[in-house]
Formats: sequence, C-alpha cells, structure tokens
Amino acid sequence: MPSQQKQYEYLEHTADVKFLAYGKTLEEVFENAALAVFNVIIDTDKVSGETTREVFLKSPDLEFLLVDWLSELLYLFEVDEIIFRKFKVEEIREEEGGYSIIARASGEKFYPESHPFETEIKAVTYNQLEIVKTHDGWKAQVVVDI
Repeated sequence: MPSQQKQYEYLEHTADVKFLAYGKTLEEVFENAALAVFNVIIDTDKVSGETTREVFLKSPDLEFLLVDWLSELLYLFEVDEIIFRKFKVEEIREEEGGYSIIARASGEKFYPESHPFETEIKAVTYNQLEIVKTHDGWKAQVVVDI
C-alpha cells in the first residue's frame, strides 16, 4: 500500500505558529498551507463545504504569492465570516513580472456557537518564509502571528 504523503506539520516556535506544508505540485503545497492555517483556527473536519469563494491574485514572486493567498483567505474569513475547510488551486502560473494564482476555497458561514474557535491568527508573516523544490515535490515554511 503506498504511503500517504504528509500535508503539513507544525514546528516549534516561541510565540507564533510555524509549519511546513508539503505537496507534489506547487498548487498542492499552496492548498496544504491553507489547510494548515485554517486548522490553527478551528478543526476543519467539523466544517462543511457549501459556500465557495474564488480567489485570483498576482504577486511579484512565489513567497509573496503564498503570503497573499493565505492573507486573502484570512481576510475572507474575517469579512465574509466564512470558515474554510477545502482548497483547490487550479493554477499557479509564472507571468511577466511575477506569479498568479487561480483558486477556490470552500467552507461554511462561521457561527461561534457551533464552531469552537481554537486560535486567532493576526497575520501571515514573511518571517522565516521559504518555498523549496524538493526531490519529491515542494515544501513551504510559514510562520503566522497569533
């Protein structure tokens, strides 16, 4: 039976939350980074997925694109009050002057009484941020300010 590749893992960090996200493709590592972020906030297994938001972003490089992607999802959570549980990155493309992402996030309306809040994330940081091509795909290291 083939081994299941890790989606993400949390790392030791003094005050914030630090994690590594993994993926066979760049798109998959962005999906798993988003999943790791939202699992800091809430247990995403307890969230359904009827509500979807499309995300289209452009950034000067991959690291900025990852921070912009995760920050946009947190913004949608705060403003539209949607807690996301599933992420599908259709495409990350290198373009003249940067990168773009076309993606979809699914979840449901956030109700504090039915969604026990675990940790509030203030921001996605550039601290220790890196995206690396590995022998079996990609990995990204992210630190979020809590």
